[in-house]
Amino acid sequence: MMKPKVGFIVYGVHKDGLRDPLGAPFIDEALVARAKATLREVGLELVEHDVILATKAEARACFGALKKMDDLDAVVFFSGTWVWAAHLVGAVRDFASTGKGIVLWTHPGSQGWRPVGGLVLHGALKEIGLPHHFVYGGCDDAADVERIVAYCRGSAMKNRLNMSTIGTFGGRGMGQTCGVADPSQWMKVFGVDIDARDTTELIEIAKGITADEIAVARERIQSLFAETIPDGAVADRSIMLYLALKKVIQREGFDFYTIQSFPGLGDSFSATCFAQSMMLEDGVGTSTLGDFNTAMTVKCLTDLSLERVYYGDLQHIDKRTNEIKIIGDGACPPSLAGKLGPAGFAEHGIPTEGEAGGLSVKLVCKVGEGVLARLGRNDGRFEMVITRCTIFEPPADQLDDRQSECGIPFWPHGFVTAHCDIDAMLEAWNNEYACLGYGSHLYEELKAFCEVTGVKAIAL
Repeated sequence: MMKPKVGFIVYGVHKDGLRDPLGAPFIDEALVARAKATLREVGLELVEHDVILATKAEARACFGALKKMDDLDAVVFFSGTWVWAAHLVGAVRDFASTGKGIVLWTHPGSQGWRPVGGLVLHGALKEIGLPHHFVYGGCDDAADVERIVAYCRGSAMKNRLNMSTIGTFGGRGMGQTCGVADPSQWMKVFGVDIDARDTTELIEIAKGITADEIAVARERIQSLFAETIPDGAVADRSIMLYLALKKVIQREGFDFYTIQSFPGLGDSFSATCFAQSMMLEDGVGTSTLGDFNTAMTVKCLTDLSLERVYYGDLQHIDKRTNEIKIIGDGACPPSLAGKLGPAGFAEHGIPTEGEAGGLSVKLVCKVGEGVLARLGRNDGRFEMVITRCTIFEPPADQLDDRQSECGIPFWPHGFVTAHCDIDAMLEAWNNEYACLGYGSHLYEELKAFCEVTGVKAIAL
């Protein structure tokens, strides 16, 4: 889970101890200290600027220094008192060329005239069309603080993607139309390069994995599962493919990837579902079928969450209860297993989607709060559908029946209640896949990511 690095800047013309006619300092230093402490408590790393900004020279020096910090994710601009906006707006505009997030935070209160300083700068940035996030809220208001943190984390996600590379192994899988990518659009919107590789070399590297390497991998894998890893060539090939993927991705410097799976690897060497499960477990953003949009969603959720991410089919949706079953074709990080369905092994089991066979993961996702999301395109424009959800386990005496409903009970199951208008969700959804992330904070953070990247957020 990332920890954004954020500049914290206080501004206002009546500074350096200047007092109002009743004798109180215009800038409340105790409030400023409390604001900084609050942001640290919720997980931001602050870079403090010691000078309160009032003049053009002060603003230019401050933002000139911040502009050179490549690892900075955003700035929080805190209103200390009223300000002459023209003294600040030029430097803020210049800093904005970095693409890093700008938050204007105004803490409520009559003392100090903070709302005046906040609103005049907010209006100035709107006047010149400069994107920013305006928050009028207190340190003690969790929802308002969440808005600040979410925007900083969304900006951090944007910055992490910038100049990154997604690798793609093979071509489009299963005739996917709603997962293809335009490399120029990905570079323009996200700053991400797409680098393609054939699967031939991947197979050759997998075939060269030694027995010692397999043995070491088996020991680590076994610690994640409640049952013994099967013996035999099918299981070994699944592990070999996983290790080959790790080697190629490290060698090529891929930050995340997608893989065709079938037709291709799943027919000639091994189904990819177990390798995909382990890569997800390792915290690598990925997807099957050459589905770039799912890979991007998984990458965002993985980097923003404390838990691993599951992507699978929206296999059944009950409009009466808002219950959704997410069932993937054997790919799921084993650490998501709940008490009712601990992580185990199965065969891939579908000859039309990978005749070579391979291990798959069997489990029931653990309970929790989270989101369902997926990036997609509507008439060529990116949009992301996001809804809150609760992950639950069905009663133990109903589990066998619930898993058998789909005809493939041995694939991983996630039982989810979506907190939205199901008809609106179905209309907005853009693929058969859903990406499941754990953590209620993800809802606001994905919305913020969309805001800073120019992606349309459909937040249900």
